[in-house]
Amino acid sequence: MTGPTRPTGSTAPARPAGSARPAGPCDLTSLTAARLVEGYARGEFTPVEAVRAVLERSEHVQPAVNAFVRIDAEAAMDQARRSADRWRRGEPAGLLDGVPVSVKDILLLRGGPTLRGSWTVSADGPWDEDAPSVARLREHGAVFTGKTTTPEFGWKGVTDSPRHGATGNPYAPGRTAGGSSGGSAAAVALGAGPLSLGTDGGGSVRIPASFCGIFALKPTYGRVPLYPASAYGTLAHVGPMTRDARDAALLMDVITGPDARDWSQLGPVPGSFRDGLGGGVAGLRVAYSPDLGGRVEVDAQVAAAVRRAVEALEGLGARVEECDPGLPDSLDAFHTLWFSGAARVTQHLDPERRALLDPGLREVCEQGAAHSALDYLAAVDVRMSMGRLMGAFHTEYDLLVTPTLPVTAFELGGEVPPGSPYTRWTGWTPFTYPFNMTQQPAASLPCGVDGGGLPIGVQLVGARHADALVLRAAHALYEAGAADVPPPPALASGAGREPAPGSVPGPASGPVSGPVPRPAGS
Repeated sequence: MTGPTRPTGSTAPARPAGSARPAGPCDLTSLTAARLVEGYARGEFTPVEAVRAVLERSEHVQPAVNAFVRIDAEAAMDQARRSADRWRRGEPAGLLDGVPVSVKDILLLRGGPTLRGSWTVSADGPWDEDAPSVARLREHGAVFTGKTTTPEFGWKGVTDSPRHGATGNPYAPGRTAGGSSGGSAAAVALGAGPLSLGTDGGGSVRIPASFCGIFALKPTYGRVPLYPASAYGTLAHVGPMTRDARDAALLMDVITGPDARDWSQLGPVPGSFRDGLGGGVAGLRVAYSPDLGGRVEVDAQVAAAVRRAVEALEGLGARVEECDPGLPDSLDAFHTLWFSGAARVTQHLDPERRALLDPGLREVCEQGAAHSALDYLAAVDVRMSMGRLMGAFHTEYDLLVTPTLPVTAFELGGEVPPGSPYTRWTGWTPFTYPFNMTQQPAASLPCGVDGGGLPIGVQLVGARHADALVLRAAHALYEAGAADVPPPPALASGAGREPAPGSVPGPASGPVSGPVPRPAGS
């Protein structure tokens, strides 16, 4: 590696199995992880070819959307060559041997810094530890292509940070990719790898999945081990960000392994998440809440697209009823928990370093620091009551369906949509953060686009521990062609895009690749 980091209302028809985006037969960046593994096993192509293609795509789209903090080309190609050797010997390391994966720059990835979007984090090592989910991917032979962008410490629902700049939307680089896993969502949408690991404390995999037209799952809390423990406590989840539900199930089969560093992890899952995908939705009891009992104003085009997804479920045999679970307004309680976590993660900073923080994060930290232990415990009480309510709700309904978000992607540069009455990102994410409070599995998948071609997401929520059911229902929608959107314009045209306004980051913070290495014979 050389040089410093300078990361500069319709539903589509069904797509061929294994192809994430319409593309030519040799476009390896369009293939799902499952299809890549199948191709390696058959000798159709090698991990070296696939990883090189993904790295070249990553370099190509980076100036337009700023999805990556760093792209680790040399290390990735070395991993790809070792994977190719294993496949030639007929000894793949695991389920994802040779599959390119990116990792949100909140999670530890051995061999490079995890900067969390903040100038308050030193790049000095040693960086010699993997997060549990990353360690599991490494055991299964995955190839790590780079770290993706995040707002500072993952604190908000859009992706911009003082250290790494703003991440633009693949469908319109002047609009937000969402957050806080916005870099991961943009990378997956643009073919810069079929898989990415994100984190979700209030919607952070589902928000950008909705804005970028991909799939993401926030699993049941504890299903995927997390280390180091998040300052946001038991709101924080690790989840897959992929192009379809099948790849998410494959990724879940890898990252749900036990890790003693997380004392709150759940026990092993019997069987495989992939095994149950084909069960369909016939007979499932589905509650559809279009606006949380009239509390949320939803854009008309969003509402129409989500309703079509609900009708698709009904057409597949689900028993759908429009019904709201009656959750209380939990915004104040969530803010108490979230802002207190933000204050905790920054409490050690001296005034000089605190001045380096995102101004919005500083405000949130000040509010969080003012909460008492009694305030915090009162918020926990609200959370517990929500969990009991949803537990009872799911004795009557297998799934809850809502919009993922009430809006589509808005302009870069702000935490909230221009002209909206909201002051914080939680104002426009009322469908996502409640299910961090209740620790339930919740997925976002695309269900159409608005009049400007921007993706719309529908959210599927299951009872705690019903991750497999959520994946199964999502897979049924993909198989029916009800969960596809057109490719981003940059992919459809094959052309690069102008950089997103505000996407150019600050001073360099780490290694970025030069030209993708092409060793002889590979």
